[in-house]
Amino acid sequence: MTLTIEHLAAGYGNRTVLSDISVPEIEDGAFVGLIGPNASGKSTLFKTLAGLIPARAGTIRLNDDDVTHMRRRDRSQRFGYMPQAFGCNALLTVFESVLLALKQTSGWRVEAENLDQVSDILAALGLSHLSNRGIADLSGGQAQMVAVAQTLVRAPDVILLDEPTSALDLHHQLSIMTSIKTEVRRHRPVVIAALHDLNLAAKFCDRLILLRDGKILADGTPETILALSEIGETYKVETDLERTTRGALYVDARLSA
Repeated sequence: MTLTIEHLAAGYGNRTVLSDISVPEIEDGAFVGLIGPNASGKSTLFKTLAGLIPARAGTIRLNDDDVTHMRRRDRSQRFGYMPQAFGCNALLTVFESVLLALKQTSGWRVEAENLDQVSDILAALGLSHLSNRGIADLSGGQAQMVAVAQTLVRAPDVILLDEPTSALDLHHQLSIMTSIKTEVRRHRPVVIAALHDLNLAAKFCDRLILLRDGKILADGTPETILALSEIGETYKVETDLERTTRGALYVDARLSA
């Protein structure tokens, strides 16, 4: 499965947010980081890919299938989307909420296999101990990890995660990103995650797309993208790309003088 975006444009009302967005083939099993400052168009791109807002121009393809104007229900079977603001019925348990997310695209009859799918994804994300906990009783970080589970459990072709680590402490940031990376290797979807932490992006992503003012500035490997002068210009900081003693990429950022 490959995702290709050609000359995509989208926006709200009279305001155009995305202009001429083109992304060469993203192959299955790729973990792509979408980076860029606030209001650069990341969430709008995700909503357009997920079919929540219509494309004004351009084409979205999965393999050779043009899915640009596919019905939202059909699109939801191919694209899994976790927005920044997520919610669920507060009366449900964690297990029930993830099961509900699974059944939304596969009919409402619950099979034993479905229960196993939910158990497996909760285990993979380190959430099994929360299975019987009510959604209303979760911390913000726990609720965010459950939202990731709700998105991954359906095993769509493309998974869109809008800031999946924003409410998490350092331990859980690393834990959830490691788990997502493992799921990518196991099931080989295309995963695109909007990330503000450039060092998390460098550590986990295979490819980075830099977005600014609704346009793509650069697309390539983390080592290539994070070394560009456009990174500092885009975020209005000064940066140096270094390597740790273990060989990992590290972005050292500071406010411009």
